Amino acid sequence: MPPKTLSVPLARRAFTQPKCAPRFATTAYSQFAPARRRCLFEPPRSDVLGNSRWAFSTTPWRRLADVDKRFDPRQQDRESDQVDVCIVGGGPAGLSAAIRLKQLANEAGNEGFRVLVLEKAGELGAHIVSGNVIEPSAVNELLPDWNSPDNPSRFENVTPASKDKMRFLTKNSSIPIPAPPQMNNHGNFIISLNEFTKWLGERAEELGVEVYPGFAASEVLYNPNDNAVMGVATNDLGIGRDGKPKDSFERGMEFHARITLLAEGCHGSLAKQVIKKYDLRSDSQPQTYGLGLKEVWEVKPENFRKGEIVHSMGYPLPRDTYGGGWMYHFGDNLVSIGLVVGLDYPNPWLSPYGEFQKLKHHPLYSSVIKGGKCISYAARALSEGGFQSIPKCTFPGGALIGDTAGFLNVPKIKGTHTAMRSGMLAAQAAYSALTANKDPSTVYLFDYEYSLRESSIWKELKAVRNMRPSFHSALGIYGGIMYSGLEAYLFRGHAPWTLKHAGTDHGATKTADECKKIEYPKPDNEISFDILTSVSRTGTNHEEDQPVHLKVKDWDGHASIEWPKYKGVENRFCPAAVYEYIEDDTKDVGHRFQINAQNCIHCKTCDIKDPEQDITWATPAGGEGPKYYLT
Repeated sequence: MPPKTLSVPLARRAFTQPKCAPRFATTAYSQFAPARRRCLFEPPRSDVLGNSRWAFSTTPWRRLADVDKRFDPRQQDRESDQVDVCIVGGGPAGLSAAIRLKQLANEAGNEGFRVLVLEKAGELGAHIVSGNVIEPSAVNELLPDWNSPDNPSRFENVTPASKDKMRFLTKNSSIPIPAPPQMNNHGNFIISLNEFTKWLGERAEELGVEVYPGFAASEVLYNPNDNAVMGVATNDLGIGRDGKPKDSFERGMEFHARITLLAEGCHGSLAKQVIKKYDLRSDSQPQTYGLGLKEVWEVKPENFRKGEIVHSMGYPLPRDTYGGGWMYHFGDNLVSIGLVVGLDYPNPWLSPYGEFQKLKHHPLYSSVIKGGKCISYAARALSEGGFQSIPKCTFPGGALIGDTAGFLNVPKIKGTHTAMRSGMLAAQAAYSALTANKDPSTVYLFDYEYSLRESSIWKELKAVRNMRPSFHSALGIYGGIMYSGLEAYLFRGHAPWTLKHAGTDHGATKTADECKKIEYPKPDNEISFDILTSVSRTGTNHEEDQPVHLKVKDWDGHASIEWPKYKGVENRFCPAAVYEYIEDDTKDVGHRFQINAQNCIHCKTCDIKDPEQDITWATPAGGEGPKYYLT
């Protein structure tokens, strides 16, 4: 059935009355069941009609659940809203695009130009994870006074980088090595990207961007006439674990737009569909990924060195595994500590989480955090493929921006500035296309693809394109370090060749009997912790009575194939104890495959690393998942 168009636009949420809901989800808001959260943002109807023309839907609340077992929720109409640009993902790329679009529209006197941001987290920044040392070039251009003392709305939580260190680690020693010039952090700032994203959201709303946290876009909508993207739909709420509607059932909502920008971050679920549908990787190599694990510690004042930036390679990772650690001193006695593990590692016995706990016991790190307190934990996949793996970034009716497209500069260990700049470039192309083409035909953002190739993003990624693939040689990490040194100081990106990635990350996984089993030491609960203790620090929450959002068609079939070969690789690559194999004599392989979906922190590792590629990460109910702090 066609969707029902709202008689009143869904809304700008820029209500003027103090009795209206806050712009961002509060703690109290996050405690409500997802199906009811929308109600919290609806002011009394008299206020809507009397005080604002940009109001929430006045459609009466309807209970759509039916005791009839034949009820199919997809038979119900979905409400819809029409906007100019719909942006999926409220991270740095999506918010930068939204801000730039409204800047352009407001400058032209086009205040009715509607820009909408849908964010699956319960509040902006709640799913954001990064080191993070930000190169400020993009934000300087987007919001020149972002850090100015004269700006009362400036982002205050910045720590100027003061000193860089690069170390190669053995089990008990730390060897100074020269850092490539790309890692020079002079003029950069240590921040919490989680906090910075919240701040960006506030600036976006001041300009008139409509920001909806807790709205999980789960479906791409296509124009039936020309198969172009025409928007997205959010998932249905109030579906039980058995797939049947509950009393709280609420149909998802459609957001139609002339242009849809996908800014979901690494390995986005909608971007994955669009890339496949339009064959956007036909001219690029497969993407390769890393898994970043992070903790924030409050350390003793005598161990704190404000602004110091430390990176390490080597221990604890084996020679055939790419990755490295970091330690950033920021704020007041806070230290960001973490490890990135390339997901093309071959040994299925390896646990990125276990390697991270080992790293913290190295003297370089333990000397800083010993006696301190771990206050936060997070993990997220990141795109490492670089220049070779950038897909076509435009499709009929929209574009890919930020880490969705894979703009992380791996040798530089930075991607926020490239993500923001890609959003700004897409915004410029989108606004130009929409103002030049008033008819309702499909919009193609050819200018965005062109401007990307002429931008600093393309230039810097092309210059370092051979560094990450060089670690695939027979010399492993040692060969990669030597070759990267040649690229950094001799070739400087001008080598007449482009190295290829070895293949897909899941395809790199060997069987368990081909590899040495790795035994990890028990945590001491002072520096290292068991995985469930760490998950408890993420604030993760999912309603239990809903369909499992980690889609495996046949759990027993999955176990019968993967357990004999890989002996529980899912339990080890997951940084949140979502997957486990439980001994069960009734099963053919002696083990039962179990998914603890409530633990999921939305890192996407399972969708990437699972050897048989039969785990698909899908969006759970909007507003669920982790609620990260200072990450």
